[in-house]
Amino acid sequence: MDTFLSETLSSCDHHHMEAGNDTQISEFLSLGLSKEAELKPLIFGFFLSMYLITVFGNLLIILAVSSDSHLHTPMYFFLSNLSFLGICFTSTTIPKMLLNIQTQSKVITYEGCITQMYFFMLFVVLDTFLLTVMAYDHFVAICYPLHYPVIMNPVLCALLLLVSWIMSALNSLLQSLMLLWLSFCTDLEIPHFFCEIKQVIQLACSDTILNDTVMCFSAVLLGGGSLAGILYSYCKIVSSICGISSAQRKFKAFSTCASHLSIVSLFYCTSLGIYLSSAATHSSHSSATASMMYTVVTPMLNPFIYSLRNKEIKKALKRFFGIAAAKGLIVLGLKKIM
Repeated sequence: MDTFLSETLSSCDHHHMEAGNDTQISEFLSLGLSKEAELKPLIFGFFLSMYLITVFGNLLIILAVSSDSHLHTPMYFFLSNLSFLGICFTSTTIPKMLLNIQTQSKVITYEGCITQMYFFMLFVVLDTFLLTVMAYDHFVAICYPLHYPVIMNPVLCALLLLVSWIMSALNSLLQSLMLLWLSFCTDLEIPHFFCEIKQVIQLACSDTILNDTVMCFSAVLLGGGSLAGILYSYCKIVSSICGISSAQRKFKAFSTCASHLSIVSLFYCTSLGIYLSSAATHSSHSSATASMMYTVVTPMLNPFIYSLRNKEIKKALKRFFGIAAAKGLIVLGLKKIM
């Protein structure tokens, strides 16, 4: 997919430059979160710490799920994919930002900017799809517990994940290719710490009505559709829980959904808050600051939310570290003997 995108970028970029009378666009300037030089070391340390916590935290979830046979279930299968997605999500933006701060550069190439937007949109949409699929998994587990193993079989789980990837990739490819037909003038400064599609479209000199329409339609169809699916699943779940007579069973059913519901609330509240605040204030800087919440903070908090609230994950992590420590002692013992 990456090779195909690069080839398409080069061919369409050539056509784009021939179509317009403007000079060839080779790079954009990403202004970051602050223009003040004395704040940049603090921002660098802050984002580096958050990035490392995100990567290692989500890696621990993946290792715990893959190493423990008790967690080889649909719920934890989707959770491990969500953790993998969290690593990919932050890796599309933060490393480039850290590199620019370290080298005191604001430059991001035209091809690099389009590629960054492609993968960012891919992982954002995929995140919404995975959250929806996880809500459906909880719905089946609580509302149809006896039929759960039959309904949520490995084939269906793999198919749901595959369809999510395909739909996300096609949406990102469509919007990225449409950006290649836009003409840009002299103002190439992106008031953001990464190439965000809305900010880049605003820099175009040519007509962007089609891009804006597709972007809004995609947000309503994919984002709104996913949210509707989640709300429908939880309406059914709440209705089913209310019908349970045992207080203990009610608590168990609710605790099953609590971690997922926390992540859904965090993701959608922050992302909706960004667009509502940016629409109200019309400030690019406030939008960039708010974007940090769902692009950096949310993926970082995901493993903490699941590990702190989930006893199975805690047990799996203890077993994993216990086995790792035992293997380490064995290796040290063998080295001493030899």
